[in-house]
Amino acid sequence: MDALHVAGVRVAQALQAGPPWLGPLCVAVSALTDPKSVFTVCFPAAHFLDREAGLSVLWIGLLSEWLNVVLKWWLFGERPFWWVHESGLAEEVPLRQFPVSCETGPGSPSGHCMIMGAALWPLVTLLMSLASRHSRSLALRLSPFIAYVLLLIVLGLSRVFVLAHFPHQVLGGILAGAALGWGLQGRTPTSRPAWFFLAAALALLLGALALHRALLAAGVDIDWSIALATKWCASPAWLRRDTRPFASVCRDAGSSLGLALAAALPLHRGQPLAPRQRLAGAALALGAIQGLHRLPQPEDATLWYGASILRYAAAPWLVTSLLPRLVLCLPRGVWGAPHAE
Repeated sequence: MDALHVAGVRVAQALQAGPPWLGPLCVAVSALTDPKSVFTVCFPAAHFLDREAGLSVLWIGLLSEWLNVVLKWWLFGERPFWWVHESGLAEEVPLRQFPVSCETGPGSPSGHCMIMGAALWPLVTLLMSLASRHSRSLALRLSPFIAYVLLLIVLGLSRVFVLAHFPHQVLGGILAGAALGWGLQGRTPTSRPAWFFLAAALALLLGALALHRALLAAGVDIDWSIALATKWCASPAWLRRDTRPFASVCRDAGSSLGLALAAALPLHRGQPLAPRQRLAGAALALGAIQGLHRLPQPEDATLWYGASILRYAAAPWLVTSLLPRLVLCLPRGVWGAPHAE
């Protein structure tokens, strides 16, 4: 394993020695493809393109993120930004850290690559289907998949560049994410009642807590990565609570709770939306969710995690129920005639 780590920091060193524009690009890619964007950007955008695809993006995203947390707890993956110091190679292999470097969870597999790779799969499939209906060009029909592959490659390189992951962790995340996306796409619970999503939320939350307690009882220091990240991060301001494993669990449980709320209080019952209504709904959803997540967070850890669950629970109900209803209540002449799904 040390050989993989040494090779990985050499790859990061080679990338960081590249052209000056590569650094800002990699930092931007890592920031924009944070797993949170599955819940705050990809899900609302996909929902107003196709309701079933939107639900698939959210459901696969929350399941893959929860599985990523479990895998990280079991695999104990190092991260380059601390390993290069712990191994004594920091002077031999000088590397730069960035504001997106200091993630506090274990490193294997890459959450960015695994979660984005899984959650975007149903959206890629939908876009390929739409392209096939309107064009016979093979290149055009395959363009969504090609874009998906290129995005994951660029994302993986960016994660190595910013010292968040070793190359083998990135490759594992990409393969696991694509496999999960392909395997779970046909198993999206599109018409389940509220109790199903409520039970899923409890299972995700209690299952993670039970596993955490079991590992602690077995003498495993489950929070070892937080100590190393705190020790070796170049700036304390770069350490963020939302990179901790339990923050991911709260995001997943909250999103499933939000699907339960949407199923229990359906203000929008699937009435078709005109293209302009879809566009307006997507814009309102993105704005509302971004505003929701810009609200001040409590300093106390318990309150912070509780507030996180509530924020992510609100989003699915806003996107699937309240905002479509609001758009439909506006004068129909503004949008033109609605069309079927």
